[in-house]
Amino acid sequence: MATPDGASDANKYVIDIESGAETARLVEQDKLLTRAMGGLFPEQPDLPSGKRVLDVACGPGGWAIEVAFTYSPQVEVVGIDLNQTMIEYARAVAWSRGLNNVTFTVMDAKQPLAFEEHSFDIVNARFIFSFMDQAAWPALLAECQRVLRPGGLIRLTEFDTVVSNSASWQRIQEYLYQAMARQRRTFSVDKRSVGVVHMLKKLLQDAGFDQVERRPFIIDSSYGADLHHISCKDAEVGFALVKPYLIKSGVAEETTYDATYQQMLIDMLGEDFISLGFGVTTWAIKPGEEVLR
Repeated sequence: MATPDGASDANKYVIDIESGAETARLVEQDKLLTRAMGGLFPEQPDLPSGKRVLDVACGPGGWAIEVAFTYSPQVEVVGIDLNQTMIEYARAVAWSRGLNNVTFTVMDAKQPLAFEEHSFDIVNARFIFSFMDQAAWPALLAECQRVLRPGGLIRLTEFDTVVSNSASWQRIQEYLYQAMARQRRTFSVDKRSVGVVHMLKKLLQDAGFDQVERRPFIIDSSYGADLHHISCKDAEVGFALVKPYLIKSGVAEETTYDATYQQMLIDMLGEDFISLGFGVTTWAIKPGEEVLR
């Protein structure tokens, strides 16, 4: 992976994944994303029973645990993540809720997956752009193809961009877009978006999937919106944690970043604050007998 502007190959995550604050943030972000999407499987109203589900880069396990709980005992869920701390957290939550149809394993999604061929009916991944790069996507999707059974479903949910009436809120987002695009972590040609969602259909088709479909969703972080508080908290913590990566990437000087961050916090609490974030869930089928439509 290219690492211009002083970035390091070792820094493949934009936030320190061992941070306790990051674990706590991801717990809340998972709830935010599920609510914004309209549920666990909003595009699959009739999820068949007896299915085995893989959640790639599951983080603290929120989505995997809710799927296991909602569809228990008909569905078995496996969550994988590189972070031992998050896996231990997910295991503890699953145990506390008495769930025996969900397991969590430490595994790097950018390496070959330690599963046999045709092991799963569904592979899910949400918001994994933060550790991926252009070269990693084809490799991961090839592995997903391998572990899916014929007729199996893959679903990818990614964020794209934010539009706001707050210049500071939009600017701090653009710092992240610029840093990731410079390092070929995304496919953005103008460094003004995350730059992944528009490529997912082609990436899935290139990996051998067919019947590709999309469902957009909006994260309304505007003042007074249902998701305002949780979105603002996510931004407050997330952009504090991502600061070292962005400064090291050279997209902003520290004093400029700090001023932008502080103004962002002020703007988000204003009664006139408006912000819409746009994302897309893209799903496809592995050729063979269909299990989901």
